Order: sequence, then structure tokens, then C-alpha cells
Amino acid sequence: MTREVLGRRSAIKLGTLMSAGALAMPFASRNGLAAAPIKLGSLLDGSGAIGLEGSRMIQTTEYAVGVLNAAGGLLGRQIQLINYDTQSSMQLYSQFAQQLILKDRVDVIQGGITSASREAIRPTLDRYKTLYFYNTQYEGGVCDRDVFCTGTTPAQTVSHVVNYALKTWGKKAYIIAADYNYGQITAKWMTKFARDGGGSVAQTDFFPLDVTNFSSAISRIQQASPDFLLSALVGANHSGFYRQWDAAGMKSKIPMGSTVFGLGDELTTMDVSTTNGVVTCFGWYNDINTPESNAFVKGMQTKFGAGVTDLGELDSATYEGIMLWAEGVKKAGSVEQQKVIAALETGITIQGPSGKVTMDPKTHHTIRNAYLAQPKDRRWDIMATYPDQYPADTGGACDLIKKPTTNKQFVPSI
Repeated sequence: MTREVLGRRSAIKLGTLMSAGALAMPFASRNGLAAAPIKLGSLLDGSGAIGLEGSRMIQTTEYAVGVLNAAGGLLGRQIQLINYDTQSSMQLYSQFAQQLILKDRVDVIQGGITSASREAIRPTLDRYKTLYFYNTQYEGGVCDRDVFCTGTTPAQTVSHVVNYALKTWGKKAYIIAADYNYGQITAKWMTKFARDGGGSVAQTDFFPLDVTNFSSAISRIQQASPDFLLSALVGANHSGFYRQWDAAGMKSKIPMGSTVFGLGDELTTMDVSTTNGVVTCFGWYNDINTPESNAFVKGMQTKFGAGVTDLGELDSATYEGIMLWAEGVKKAGSVEQQKVIAALETGITIQGPSGKVTMDPKTHHTIRNAYLAQPKDRRWDIMATYPDQYPADTGGACDLIKKPTTNKQFVPSI
């Protein structure tokens, strides 16, 4: 039975005091019919250049919604997941965002992987006042009251990779990065952290997402002879760089830190000679041994198979983003956007796979743990833990409590 039909019957019972459309809203009827579901829209890349990362995030979204529904849903209502595969296409992101809002009439949208995809849909979501969770490790700086970012930012993670490199490998860096705003802005943060630590950057190279041949880039790096390499390459095509770097015999000559390596299936599909020793820092690794982390991994494996061994921060942040939204709905007693935002701005905290996660009211970003790790024979060797990391890069410019109408992305000046 549709909401519209229920509304008309209610209107008749009330003596047609108002139109059926005005009463067409979710509620439980006297004969015991279930309330209309809460609708969660998901926009993620299950295919295309970013499908490597997106496929697991799609599974995680299904898992998180299943966990909530198995516990009774929210506000006595089940959650209906409406998912679209955006196929790594900005056009499809824009198209499906409008479809989720105008046709499917979702209560929240969770998704987006690349920063380009986030920026492709954010104006539309703002226009229609749709609550949005961006659950991806990214370059930081988004300041928008309608948006909540649950992944780590450079101040929480990249700073630790650069500091480790400066202390362990030397002072001269070479940066390679994806040629869109994630890679461009992350490279700026890498440069800032290197200079702040007394280092320098020999050169920065940017590569479009469709680039697969890095032979000329490897030659340039060899000629520059840096002490270490910093990578912010993204997606399936760029993963070829690491194999080509290994094949060129560079692994033993120039060490590497990366802001993205391991967020896909690199540890399960690449040779250990390629993966071992690449230093990373994320908000979560699937080899972290805590009850919450182990329960998340076990739950995903139970639902999708024992082969699910390549989970990473993108997956934990997706799960935690949905759970933070759920806690906001519970506290608000409503799915109405402004009420949920106000609830989240009280500083809601959950215990997720990554540990304690707190929504920072001022920035709409999370305060969370960060971990420094490197692959060792297809497992993550956790080298250091940094508790309660504040998103200082975004927090230095964004204050949505004092200035709630702010709607921009702040970019560091280098």
C-alpha cells in the first residue's frame, strides 16, 4: 500500500479537513501495517576506474544497513537501501543524485569516493537540503552544514607519513599524485608537512586517472634522486605504478610512503615484493586486533565470504558514517534533515571498527584514531597508533557553529 492511499483514507476519517497529499506521510495504521521505511540512498562506484575501491564500500553499505535492520531499524521503521552504481562517471553521479532526491525521495545520501564525485553532487544536495555523508579518506577542507565527512584528512594521517619519512629516510621528497583535486590538494599538504619538518620537494608530478604507463615518470624520479617518494595515486589504473616501480628495481633504492596504497585489493593481488615496505597511515586496518575491529571483519566475511580480507579505511568509515547517522536519527527522534544535523552537532560518539569516533560539531568531520602501518607478507604491520586525531587542517578554517551558512572547500596556501 502506498503512502498516498493511506493518506486519502486518513483524510476521509478526519472528515476531509485537509487534502490527502498533506497527510501522505509514513505512519503505522490501526490494522498493524508497518510504517513506511526510512530511505538511505547510496552513490558508489562499483565499476570503472574507481571500482577497485567502490565494490567493497557497496558491500559495507549493505552490511551496515543489514545490521541496523536486524536490530529493529530506526524509530520503529526498517531502512530501505537504494543503491546506484555510478560507474566512476561524474555524469552518472549528478544524474543519480537527482534521482535519489526527486524520484526516490531518500532521507539521507551516503557515498561518493573521489573528491570530484563529491563536488559533482554537493551543489545538488545543498539545493534540495539533503543530508549527505561522505565516508572517504580525502584531502580535507570541506565546510558545509549539510555535509558530514567521516574519513581521515591529511592532518590526521598524511602528516604522520611525511614525519616518518623525514626522520627515517632523509629530507628530500618527490611527489606523484592523481590529477584532480584529491591529488592536487594532498600534494600541497605533503609539501607543507615536508617543509615544516625541514625537508624539501624535488618535484611534483600529476597523472590523470586513465594513465597506466609510468616509465617516463620513473626515469624522472631516478634522475632527481630523492631520499623518498610520496604517492597520492588513485584507482585501478594507477595501481600499475607500483608494479612498474618494483620491476624497475626501485623498491630497494628509494623508499615510498603513500596516502592511498592498500585501500583497494593491493595486498591480495600484488606480489609481496611490490607491496612490502610501503608506509601508509589510515584510520583503520583490517589487522587491528580489537573486539570492534574483529567483529566488523567477521561480520563482513560471514555475509560476503571468507575471501573478504582486503578491507580498509574506506570500508570502516562507510560503516561508521552510517552508524553515526543512525545515532543522530535516534537522538533527534526524526529523519528530518535539520533535526538530525542538530543532533549530530552535539558531538555524538560511537565505538566503530577503528575505535572511538566522535563527530566534531565545528567541522562536521570526525575525531578518530590514526594508525601508521606497512604491508608485511600480505598483512599489515601496525607501527604506531595516534589516538583522537583532530582534523586540524579543516578545523583551522571551518567553524559551522559560529558560521553555519559557510559552504566552500578551504585549500591550503603553499
